Amino acid sequence: MTMMAIPVALDDARAWLRLGAAGDDAIVERLVRTATNICEAFTGQWLVIRAGEERVAVRGGLAALRARPVIGIDEAALIAADGSEIALDPDKYRTVIGPDGDAAIRIDDPQGAGQVRIGFRAGIAAAAENVPEAIRHGILRMTQHLYAARDDVQASPPAAIAALWQPWRRIGLGGAR
Repeated sequence: MTMMAIPVALDDARAWLRLGAAGDDAIVERLVRTATNICEAFTGQWLVIRAGEERVAVRGGLAALRARPVIGIDEAALIAADGSEIALDPDKYRTVIGPDGDAAIRIDDPQGAGQVRIGFRAGIAAAAENVPEAIRHGILRMTQHLYAARDDVQASPPAAIAALWQPWRRIGLGGAR
């Protein structure tokens, strides 16, 4: 999986935290990455398009990805019981991507494999600067919360953060995903 691009620049986070030119850069960068991970977990969506891969179960010839929103499937390989892989030609499976970015592949002949490794691309925006402003602002506010609450593990994040991210939240009802 490629490294996640962060949609908030270090300079922007530093300014939001009212820090000097080079104050706590390593800490602030880690907090921005953490806030971005929290945002992706909350919304159930990857923010900036990046490549990834998942090992998922094959059920009835169908293998559904957990990552969202998927924009393309690049490769698939069946995983045999002994752990070896059998690459699938693209004509041996069909890609199914819904309008909401949910994705799966339908395998014509899963050859008894219980799992498949799928390489894909997923994300809301093509570049970090294209992430919606409300999401970016929520990441700044979460970074601020994490920075201020470094010594207080009981501190809850402000409700405004959830309000900023709520329109992009995708939640599932469990099941096979």
